[in-house]
Amino acid sequence: MANQETEIAQSLARTPLYQLGVELKARLTSFGGWEMPVQFSGISREHEAVRNAAGMFDISHMGKFILQGKNLISQLQFLVPSDLSRLKSGQAQYTVLLNPQGGIIDDIIVYYQGEDTTGTQQAAIIVNAATTGKDKAWLLQHLDLNAVAFQDLSNQKVLIAVQGPKAVNYLQPFVEADLKPIKAFGHLQAQVLGKPGFLARTGYTGEDGFEVMVDPEVGVKLWQQLYDAGVIPCGLGARDTLRLEAAMALYGQDIDDSTTPLEAGLGWLVHLDTKGDFIGRAVLEQQKAVGAKRRLVGLQMSGRNIARHGYQVLSLGKVVGEITSGTLSPTLGYPIALAYVPSQLASVGQQLEVEIRGKAYPTVVVKRPFYRSKNRVI
Repeated sequence: MANQETEIAQSLARTPLYQLGVELKARLTSFGGWEMPVQFSGISREHEAVRNAAGMFDISHMGKFILQGKNLISQLQFLVPSDLSRLKSGQAQYTVLLNPQGGIIDDIIVYYQGEDTTGTQQAAIIVNAATTGKDKAWLLQHLDLNAVAFQDLSNQKVLIAVQGPKAVNYLQPFVEADLKPIKAFGHLQAQVLGKPGFLARTGYTGEDGFEVMVDPEVGVKLWQQLYDAGVIPCGLGARDTLRLEAAMALYGQDIDDSTTPLEAGLGWLVHLDTKGDFIGRAVLEQQKAVGAKRRLVGLQMSGRNIARHGYQVLSLGKVVGEITSGTLSPTLGYPIALAYVPSQLASVGQQLEVEIRGKAYPTVVVKRPFYRSKNRVI
């Protein structure tokens, strides 16, 4: 068994920050084909650090694409339901790539970096680690590569997320540009430790903070200096509890190729009235007209029983849905979960049950997000 585990670990990719995690005695796990820290000092401590001060995450495993072209935005418009034409230089849009059935290929962020004097537009796109290959193939299939230059920097850059109410204060000494004026989903290129970097006021924790993309040697130095300054290293475990409290979807669990943004509570990404045709539009128009048959809802469990991924949701003793994500909320102190249920059972206050080890436990549909930080920059 030990030899088998060693072989599996050796087959996994590692980020440039991997050795720093080993030195900090991080507990490692397999995630999306990568060997990543699941925790350093403990999930609860790391979660609390992000909610109250600052924590940092190695997210270098995520896909990183740079695109350039004279009609870049108009081409990307056909691939997503969101109206990217509204973006100004230095702004970003969280959105989804859709298949013809309206299913979500991946959730992504498009960072628009403006247009030069020749009319060439540039954008960065950050995608999920496990779907990087799939997303790249989809983009290359649907973009006019005679007009758009595509760079895959996934294995060439470090990406560090510095998150929490004190994140900007910790990060600012290492960045030449003033970070405080940057609004949520704003971004800029600036010197980080004297070298070129890309910084965005985005994250996956429900807190304020930045995601920083730099060359590997700069990333190693930045991580070390942030650690020396008192920023707590955090792993995937805390990232999961933080994002779930903020009701942020996890691709592969809460959303996937078979779920539409209207089912997943991402209708705010669908701009049917302000943009033209896009892949999956007909399906979403029909679904909006008649209503989605199922919806992703937030659940609050009674007692301390945790509804885990894959557990069945019941109504009057009958199976009506399935838990997609669930945990004991460190901030709130009670179990929370996301689940797909029929739309007629999706109203806030709806009483349901979750089957746990053969027994049904009560739960109630609650408003999302479960927790909204007062520190977020709007």
